[in-house]
Amino acid sequence: MHQNRRLFAALTCGLTLATPSLLWAQATPEPLTAPALVAVSNIHNADTAWLMVSTALVLLMTLPGIALFYGGMVRRHNVINTMASVVGIAAVVSVLWFALAYSLAFTPGNGALAGWVGGLQRMGFAGLDYLGASGQVAVSHIAPHVPESVFAMFQLTFAIITCALVVGALVERMRFGALLLFAGLWLLLVYAPVAHWVWEPGGWLARLGALDFAGGAVVHINAGAAALVCAYALGPRQGYGREPFIPFNLGLTMAGTGLLWVGWFGFNAGSALAADGRAGLALAVTHIAAAAGAVAWMGAEWLARKRASLLGLCSGVVAGLVAITPAAGFVTPRSALIIGLVAGVACYWGATGLKRRLRADDSLDVFGVHGVGGLVGALLTGVLADPSISGVEGSLLKQLIACVAVLAYSVLMTAVVLWITSCFARLRVRESDERAGLDLALHNEQLGH
Repeated sequence: MHQNRRLFAALTCGLTLATPSLLWAQATPEPLTAPALVAVSNIHNADTAWLMVSTALVLLMTLPGIALFYGGMVRRHNVINTMASVVGIAAVVSVLWFALAYSLAFTPGNGALAGWVGGLQRMGFAGLDYLGASGQVAVSHIAPHVPESVFAMFQLTFAIITCALVVGALVERMRFGALLLFAGLWLLLVYAPVAHWVWEPGGWLARLGALDFAGGAVVHINAGAAALVCAYALGPRQGYGREPFIPFNLGLTMAGTGLLWVGWFGFNAGSALAADGRAGLALAVTHIAAAAGAVAWMGAEWLARKRASLLGLCSGVVAGLVAITPAAGFVTPRSALIIGLVAGVACYWGATGLKRRLRADDSLDVFGVHGVGGLVGALLTGVLADPSISGVEGSLLKQLIACVAVLAYSVLMTAVVLWITSCFARLRVRESDERAGLDLALHNEQLGH
């Protein structure tokens, strides 16, 4: 008996020494191609913790970041409506993300539609399980080292802020109920498919090799294009171009900018999906680009108007943050400086010269900052991406294809969504309500004196 055991041990040892690659192949699991249950021991605790923190940071960008940023720029009698629009969108998008949108965006598709939209297997967060009794947890094939529940919530915060950004183009004139219906339909018909194209491995732009680390196309070009269509569809505000539209409180806008700047570390560094060196690089380049964007916008404004404004500085910060978003995990700090400087100047032109040429009342310059900044960042990613960082080569042509595809799809489908919305609800408030202000007309609330 003992001799047999020693013989077995010797044979086992010999097999281990002779064929280590065979044993390694047997021990190494096949990469996941779809969401699945795995052993809890597969989860990386530090990565999970960082992604949970990043989720909170990105939600902070919207609540209260975007609410303050936009609320400070509108007129006094529309502040409550603007903030309510952001909060309402956050709630509607969250429910629809749980019900359907997450599945459409981040699960493998079926058949001929596989590259265009995901399947239905995660409707109602079905399968996002934590089975403590059996030691199993659901993970996404995109981030198999963190619980899928955390990954799904992280991606939800991106969907929330993308839909909320569009509010900036239509403030002070769109009915609240119509806005929420529009946002829900836009999430399902525009945001979810585009996210699938770019971020799900089977998406057609992902297979093409287009680079979008944290949402240059999915978030900013997408939201900017939708904002421009909404501005055209709703028409200009009463008195636009003839009356001074005095912002309520640029101090609120500055506070919102600060929350955006801080939250953007979760936005970009969190998109590494790990607490690692690439996340650290993304954090560094995010800050550098934001600062460069502010300096460049300030310089452009100084040359054009002989002064620098707080609103300009805030807008320049956001321009730099927007432009570095697609590049954050692919470029060096020096490249980030270039991206921020170019974006600051380009977005200043987008919010001034280009806006005048387009003749659209994009009230808070969503297209001028997010659309233009997203395009600048996406294209420069193709030029400046460093293969030593991520192992991938940038391609200006592939980036251009992605930009044109997302821009065109968002423009077309946003128009369709607006038409569908108009079939169920009037889009624009009555002229008398617009003059009185949407706070009282739509919410029967007003700011204290």
